[in-house]
Amino acid sequence: MTEKLRGADIVARTLDAAGATTVFSLSGNHIMSLYDAAIGTRLDLVHVRQEAAAVHMADAWGRLTGRPGVAMVTGGPGHANAVPALYTALSQDSPVVLLSGCHATWETGRGGFQELDQAAMAAPIAKASWTARTTAGLGADIARAFRIATSGRPGPVHVSLPSDLLDAEIAAADVIWPTPADFTAPAIGLSDAAADAALALIAAAKRPILIGGPLLATRAGRALLAQIETRLALPTLIMESPRTTADATWGALADVLHQADLLVLLGKKLDFTLKFGAVLDAACEILVIDPEAEMVARAAREVGPRLALGCIADTHAAGTALVHRATTAGDPAWLAEARRLLHTRPATWETLTSTTPGKLHAIAVARALKPFVDADPDTILICDGGEYAQWAQSLIRCERRLVNGVAGAIGVSLPFAAAARAVEPHAPIFAVLGDGTFGFHMSEFETAIRRRLPFVAVVGTDARWNAEHNIQVRDYGPNRAFGCDLADTRYDLVVAALGGHGELVTAPDQLAPAIARAVASGLPACVNVMIESHAAPTVRRSDLG
Repeated sequence: MTEKLRGADIVARTLDAAGATTVFSLSGNHIMSLYDAAIGTRLDLVHVRQEAAAVHMADAWGRLTGRPGVAMVTGGPGHANAVPALYTALSQDSPVVLLSGCHATWETGRGGFQELDQAAMAAPIAKASWTARTTAGLGADIARAFRIATSGRPGPVHVSLPSDLLDAEIAAADVIWPTPADFTAPAIGLSDAAADAALALIAAAKRPILIGGPLLATRAGRALLAQIETRLALPTLIMESPRTTADATWGALADVLHQADLLVLLGKKLDFTLKFGAVLDAACEILVIDPEAEMVARAAREVGPRLALGCIADTHAAGTALVHRATTAGDPAWLAEARRLLHTRPATWETLTSTTPGKLHAIAVARALKPFVDADPDTILICDGGEYAQWAQSLIRCERRLVNGVAGAIGVSLPFAAAARAVEPHAPIFAVLGDGTFGFHMSEFETAIRRRLPFVAVVGTDARWNAEHNIQVRDYGPNRAFGCDLADTRYDLVVAALGGHGELVTAPDQLAPAIARAVASGLPACVNVMIESHAAPTVRRSDLG
């Protein structure tokens, strides 16, 4: 007897064969055949409470593993809920595959159930977006999505799966099964000549600095940058914040950049985060190594003759080539000075404290959390939100840090934390987020509790949208603050009511024991810290003495 397969079986078996066995999903009419097809495979469907959370979880999976995270949602409103989360993944070079069920092909243009041009909707914030056309080709569609998501500059890819293609049965022999090679694309290397030309420019510079893109914000990426820094005596860092050079993660970065005479961009776009080159001295030259020809061309348009060299190569391959081809190192004095400016924090921070009874300064939260993060090199630290989380970003260094990123879209931390636990079964996981951020996906605590995915969320509650409040006060005056207030909500009780662990902190000496109890609980936990409202920290050279 000839074996018959549904389109849904083809999708499930292809995902299984690709090793994409964890799928973050929210069910719905158009994809119930995929749920049925998952039976008997290795697929584990992590059923979430809102579609954007599924994409955020896939995003965290992609960043932590380097393999595409898979989100699967239903069509129409399910797809519409999921799509905005692609923007955060796109801005962070994160490989994600979003599979959306949709109306049947024969319903197109006729007002089908939840009919929507889903591919067009996702296209502006995805590397590629299309609708599958045949049942036989569904496996090839999945493989193509994986290949695009991981090639060049990684990023999100969307494929809509019409319900009639998923339900249709065809002979197994007629399926266009992808080969293992179909899921990946060969890396674009940096030629020896290009590497030598880049190294010559670096060697000729007196004060060069290298900035990597978000793709390097992984353990492997940070290790590569450390190799480059050691081999070339070249200061390196990663920019992944919308705060541009004001991001206190890198101390007095603005002052370092103003001194530089060569800026090397390794997979980092020349964009608003660098004020399109305006943060640099007028004489500073720029060297761009990027997987996308358009990013090299854009740099040329922005800085003109100051673009000393532009190369097209994949980020990791190019960085490795620079290390292997290097024969000389730069000025160790410049490296030491750059490190001092980037990593030193103002002495005045040591005495910062709350002046409000029953509330902590945000820096006190970061101080208390730091020993927990430092205790285990495998710790995953997630920082999300406007002002409060920036204090933790500035004080706590962590190789496995996830942030909301250049997109500036808050709300990712709770889905990130649950997905991080799905990746990492044993390491400590901490999420630092404000009370405004908490509201985006608080229901995913139920997902984490149901799926036994423990983590500790350290929530700073100042009862306002503080980033926006600070904009109002700064730009319009202290008497113009309007509409940004929240309630002093007991988020710890919310989590406890869902079956997790909750702690309330109103004094500095309560914080470390509360975090320790939250970790020891073995449950998804919320440490709700009442804090003062403070702007995010900034650091300038003059602050460092």
